Amino acid sequence: MKKQNRTRSLLGTVTYVAGIVLALVGSLTWLFKETGSLPFAVGLVAVAIGLFLNHSYKTKVLSLRGIRYFFLSVGALIMVFPFYWMLVSAFKTSAEMNLFPPSMLPKNWRNFNNFVVAFQTAPFARYFLNSVATCLSSVGITTFTTVLAAFAFSRLKFPGRDVLFSLLLSMMMVPFEMLVITNYTTIVKVGLNDTIWALILPFTSSIFYTYILRNFFVSIPEGLYWSARVDGCTNWRYLWKIMVPIARPSLVTIVLLNAMASWNSFMWPLLVIKKDINRTLPFGLYTFTTEVGANNELLMAASLVVVMPMIILFLFARKQIVSGVSRGGIKG
Repeated sequence: MKKQNRTRSLLGTVTYVAGIVLALVGSLTWLFKETGSLPFAVGLVAVAIGLFLNHSYKTKVLSLRGIRYFFLSVGALIMVFPFYWMLVSAFKTSAEMNLFPPSMLPKNWRNFNNFVVAFQTAPFARYFLNSVATCLSSVGITTFTTVLAAFAFSRLKFPGRDVLFSLLLSMMMVPFEMLVITNYTTIVKVGLNDTIWALILPFTSSIFYTYILRNFFVSIPEGLYWSARVDGCTNWRYLWKIMVPIARPSLVTIVLLNAMASWNSFMWPLLVIKKDINRTLPFGLYTFTTEVGANNELLMAASLVVVMPMIILFLFARKQIVSGVSRGGIKG
């Protein structure tokens, strides 16, 4: 009896593993060649048979873990697929873009004609300089004002401090789209419409970044502040010599998030910029859209150039972003 149970358990394990391998191979084949539906179905049946033959506790735990990783993989695939499609479409020809069903891979990975035509069609070098200038200016000014506001709301004692901070936090519930008309009217009245300054001045402060940094400042022991004050240290010197170096993780997070938001901004430049020479990179992609449609292969090639710096920045700084947000959101 024990020998039969052992044989059944071994057979179930082998069938279970073979079913998983077959299902994975079938799903990948199905994804790229649309001919893997049968192996995928057979793999699922094999997995079910394997679980029936060997339904031990260890097998159940592995199955639940496998299901969890399967759904995580599906979610990751859904998130990554748009970037993958942008990459492969940048190397496709116009005829390949119009195929139905669409091909998952370009016929020639060395087809850089789309990039050449895209840079000849629009002055992307100028767009790049405008984006860099806007991003650096916005990030620098926003970081400076955020540091000052966070210090004021965390260390300085003045009447109505907590009430004012609560009112500012309540403004986070107001979407940016509701403020567009007011911001646009202000920019036009001061005569900054269709200039680079119109892309910078409305974004020189942030309540969300102030909230993150303020919570980090609150977590710093107050005794350190009073010790520095007793030694003759001014508020200004204490802020920049002690608090800012300590809060470097949160500051890095704020700088990175602000840089990504400024670099990817599209709606606001679309409203305030008229001249082609003042466009930023995301708004420059509008060049490849006409009344009759869009040149998708050129649009994807230009989009790859626009998105790649932020992708590289995120890949190298993702840990700092997560740690900074978690520290600023939990402490305080």
